[in-house]
Amino acid sequence: MARRKEKLRFREAAIIALLALVLIWLLWLLWGIMQKEERARHAAMEAQAELASLTERKEILTENIAELNTPRGEEATLREAHGVARPGEEVIIVVEDQSEAGPPLPWWRKVFGWFGL
Repeated sequence: MARRKEKLRFREAAIIALLALVLIWLLWLLWGIMQKEERARHAAMEAQAELASLTERKEILTENIAELNTPRGEEATLREAHGVARPGEEVIIVVEDQSEAGPPLPWWRKVFGWFGL
């Protein structure tokens, strides 16, 4: 009878050990699935962000193409790319208004300015 109890205890211990190993194996598989799901979710979010930026860029490029297909857009492109002008046009030089700059600094302020004061 004692021998039977020992065999029964050994079988129970073996079954418990086997079930523990199966449980550990299943938890390991579950952990791997969770990691894959996390990576897939991040990849989907990045893809959505990239799609949004590409959609915005497509809209901008479509607007640019529509603008360049007009006569005014073609002329602006020619002027910018090749530096051409219509006959009779002259160069206009824009000069800043000197009165807004204020009075010139005295010599002693210029000297102190060299020292950062």
